[in-house]
Amino acid sequence: MLSKRIVVCLDVKNGRTTKGIKFKNNVDVGDPVEMAKVYYEEGADEIVFYDITASAEYRNIMIDVVERVAQQIFIPFSVGGGIRTLDDMRQVLLAGAEKVSVNTAAVLNPKIIEEGAKAFGSQCVVLGMDVKRVEVSDKIPSGYEIVIHGGRTYTGIDALWWAKEAENLGAGEICLNSIDADGTREGYELSLTKMISENVSIPVIASGGAGVPEHLYDVLTKAKADAALIASMVHYGTYSIGEIKRYLHDKGVKVRMVW
Repeated sequence: MLSKRIVVCLDVKNGRTTKGIKFKNNVDVGDPVEMAKVYYEEGADEIVFYDITASAEYRNIMIDVVERVAQQIFIPFSVGGGIRTLDDMRQVLLAGAEKVSVNTAAVLNPKIIEEGAKAFGSQCVVLGMDVKRVEVSDKIPSGYEIVIHGGRTYTGIDALWWAKEAENLGAGEICLNSIDADGTREGYELSLTKMISENVSIPVIASGGAGVPEHLYDVLTKAKADAALIASMVHYGTYSIGEIKRYLHDKGVKVRMVW
């Protein structure tokens, strides 16, 4: 049985780590390079770096910040935001990332998933999904819709259909972010996570809503996520990664411990 992973997310805007609630009212919480180093030393299994305004602002990702973070950590490092082409992917990987996360660009041009998987391997290509709960309809039978441009643009695409389609195109992993739960610290969107996890065969990272260690236990066991992404609960010093992992370990969840 594979260990469950604890993934720390750094949402970066203007070179600084920020945190919002439901993709709004972001506040500055620190320097991404310093924070990545601390989380690596505390025992994070992976760091995810999102340049959260790159797509909406139609600009490229901040490669210099990516390079500086990569120099400080020696765990898997995933980078997303403003990645639109194979060359963008290549630049991010050359800057030190192990994975590239495509979200808006993949919706606008699904072939980028296939092209990236062929060029760099499926294990390098992560599909980022920003999802909003909506009314069930013929168009959105799952009741969950894909939203792009950092939560600004509704697409009319059903989340379950898109997850399966991305896997078929060659995505090696899905980072599933619930806009409704994002930053609330009230728990992950378990029904959404379980639905996606049970219908794809690639790993699913649950994102949005973690506030206490019990939330990670629920999403990793009840909703069958392969990894849990956290931000607020460590950014604000409420918990350390070691405390979270010890809780999960004591509850029988297999995690990589750093004693």
